[in-house]
Amino acid sequence: MHTVAVLALDGVIGFDLTTPLEVFGRTRLPDGRVPYRVRVCAPAPEVDAGAFALRAPWGLEALAEADTIIVPGVADPSAPVPAEVLDALRRAAAAGTRIASICAGAFVLAETGLLDGLRATTHWVAAAFLAARHPAVEVDPDVLYVDNGQILTAAGAAAGLDLCLHMIRLDHGSAVAADAARLSVMALEREGGQAQFIVHEQPPTPRGSLLEPVLQWMEDNAGRELTLDDIAAHAGMSTRTLNRRFREQTGTTPLQWLHRARIRQAQHLLETTTHPVDRIAAQVGFGSPTAFRDRFKRVAGTSPHAYRRAFR
Repeated sequence: MHTVAVLALDGVIGFDLTTPLEVFGRTRLPDGRVPYRVRVCAPAPEVDAGAFALRAPWGLEALAEADTIIVPGVADPSAPVPAEVLDALRRAAAAGTRIASICAGAFVLAETGLLDGLRATTHWVAAAFLAARHPAVEVDPDVLYVDNGQILTAAGAAAGLDLCLHMIRLDHGSAVAADAARLSVMALEREGGQAQFIVHEQPPTPRGSLLEPVLQWMEDNAGRELTLDDIAAHAGMSTRTLNRRFREQTGTTPLQWLHRARIRQAQHLLETTTHPVDRIAAQVGFGSPTAFRDRFKRVAGTSPHAYRRAFR
């Protein structure tokens, strides 16, 4: 029987912890046998999980006996990780144990050095922090999960479900994984490379910046076919000066900023209306539906129709 050890640390996120317990614990083979033994282990008998306290039946020695270790996310990814936890994970990795993280659990793996030189993901909100804190890790904020073979990482709580099903499929095939997916009332077909469907917020602009009124005007007029000359004229600047100030204060160009504003508006319309995609393209300021579809896929990572199916 395959042993799955779920590592609980202080500040563990409850859903990240219970997801592998439920998914692996409910999995059954076609003949009814139970393929996984699931254990919750921790460096101390009691773990602070925020809204509740958790008693872990097993200590860190359970990691050495596990075939798979799951590292759930913690509420504060900058919190120090006990040295004995890092050492136990390194020893398990050296022994060939499969290790997977969910959400901010990637920060724990990164602290061990096990992600150095590897592609990894975490929740998009924390991706930039992970990349800055661990520059040796190739952080991909735009996918649901990354499978490097022995080391795997998932983007967030729901992506943790996808990753657990992915590992079940690797272990026992698609039919068993499909059955586990049905028990979890979710689709099996969300592959790791699928986007997190997130259009990130625009870079913050310093308070009192001369660009603040320009950005507000651009947001309000995003449905118009604005050109760089239009924006520069409204700002009372040359196009060269406008581009330079945008680069300095937002890290992007005026037209790239405008496209993101339009895509955010399109997301809202896709979620809340039944308007055809071509109509939405015109509403948010794209002269061509084809250009809108291409831009939407580049920014959001999926097509407008797929986004609407997922979020409406």
